[in-house]
Amino acid sequence: MLKDGTYAAWYKTPLDQGTGIVHVADGQIWGRDSLMTYHGSCQVDGDHFTATVSTKRHTDGRATVFGNDDELTLTIEGNCPGKIATYTATAVQVPGMILQGTLILTEKQPPAPERTEQMPAFNPNKLPKLSKRSR
Repeated sequence: MLKDGTYAAWYKTPLDQGTGIVHVADGQIWGRDSLMTYHGSCQVDGDHFTATVSTKRHTDGRATVFGNDDELTLTIEGNCPGKIATYTATAVQVPGMILQGTLILTEKQPPAPERTEQMPAFNPNKLPKLSKRSR
């Protein structure tokens, strides 16, 4: 099941590949990569999900994974049986091209335990000494 959270995204088309960050919450999906921002809505039905996402370029430069189209409307279908989702997407503006992707749910690390002992003061005299070299 595609859970609310933050996902690392990897995707590719026959032209190129890329990575980004995707957020899912309350039926909405949004994110960004090095060239584009994207936002839209998603529907989850068990392990299956669908989404409609609009993209917009935020940085000039190289072509997107679909070519030079700056604004796209993606139709996404995928499965997420656990913490890793796989999906395919098509863009209305680029008929016939299929994007394949993977979303990996990021998990928050537990906070580091607080130090209870006092850190010793730095004493440079306790550093190891280098041997003397003859010239």
